[in-house]
Amino acid sequence: MTAVPAAAHRAARSGAAARRRDALVALAFLAPFLVLYAGFLVYPLFKGFWISLHDWELVGTRREWIGLLNYRDLWTDRLFWMAVRNTLAFVAMTVPAMTVLALALALALQGPGRWRGVLRSVFFLSSVFSVTVVTLVWQMVLSPDNGLLVPLFRAVGAEPVNFLGSRTWAMPAIALTTLWWGVGLPMALFLAALGQIPAELYEAAELDHASRRTVLSRITLPAIRPTVLLVLVLQIVGQFQIFGQAQLMTQGGPANSTLTLVQYIYNTGFRDWLVGYASAVAMALFVLMLGFSMLQLWLGRRGDA
Repeated sequence: MTAVPAAAHRAARSGAAARRRDALVALAFLAPFLVLYAGFLVYPLFKGFWISLHDWELVGTRREWIGLLNYRDLWTDRLFWMAVRNTLAFVAMTVPAMTVLALALALALQGPGRWRGVLRSVFFLSSVFSVTVVTLVWQMVLSPDNGLLVPLFRAVGAEPVNFLGSRTWAMPAIALTTLWWGVGLPMALFLAALGQIPAELYEAAELDHASRRTVLSRITLPAIRPTVLLVLVLQIVGQFQIFGQAQLMTQGGPANSTLTLVQYIYNTGFRDWLVGYASAVAMALFVLMLGFSMLQLWLGRRGDA
């Protein structure tokens, strides 16, 4: 009678040892990633917060502890709040439009066919260009002197608009440039998701004589919901970090109407040498990105419930 409990005890010990061994093996495989993640993401995050609590010069040895003084100054910094408004406006212009446009292109270009394959390559090709090339191309397109749009204005008897020199049109022009540049990657993600939908669902819908709108709302969109959520979060995180387009096309002008948070961080840290204050602005940007991303994830999971 005592042999059964002893055997069960030995089996339990061997099972626990096997689980510990599996955990160590898993940790060994994860260790390189965890080291890189901690070294390039976690440590810089806490280091940035630590710097934001100091009057920290870019050049020199000044490292004076000032606590939350930098964060208190943010509340009365008119330029900071202007950069926040500009960044939020840019995100509102690009994230929904990028998601809808990428999904529309994916729906139009999915499936076999030579021309569809060519068009998929054409739309994706823009995303491999550098920001310098993209902004140079669109500066030539939007130029009020000899841009590609000038003949269209003159054909209708109107004066060419200086898009990048207008407080009204500068940010939409940068948003349009970003849409042209960045639509390729979310389109590819949607194409991959659409390819995973079982063909039997569409065949059953065809037998039931379902309309295209019904197929889209009842089959396609529910099936790719995780990808839509992924694209939205990636776009929120990416567009909040807008820098190159605004820096190269308008330098934050005219009258700071296109000044973004990352530009403000760059100017404060590397032009004014106020690294502590720039780190405080960077922490504020991190909180904004985290908040909007978590809100989007919460809304997505609530919709799945």
